[in-house]
Amino acid sequence: MNKFLNKWFRLIHRWVAIPTALLIPVAVVIKLIGSPETIAFWEKWDKLPSVLMLFMAITGSYLYLLPYIVKAQRKQRNVPARNA
Repeated sequence: MNKFLNKWFRLIHRWVAIPTALLIPVAVVIKLIGSPETIAFWEKWDKLPSVLMLFMAITGSYLYLLPYIVKAQRKQRNVPARNA
């Protein structure tokens, strides 16, 4: 992949991490000490932290594997062609 796409993956991963890091503790606090009305409201939005975590896992896996992908591509490019 090109550097432009890698840059956007990093940027999206960082910006998704912020609401995820905020929503998970909020969810725990709401479930532990929230009023029944607040809990009922949160039930509608309960899947959002899970979806954000899944998105972070996908982008994070790509970013983790990126150096290995680049290294493999570099090796393929530098392999000399054999004459038969």
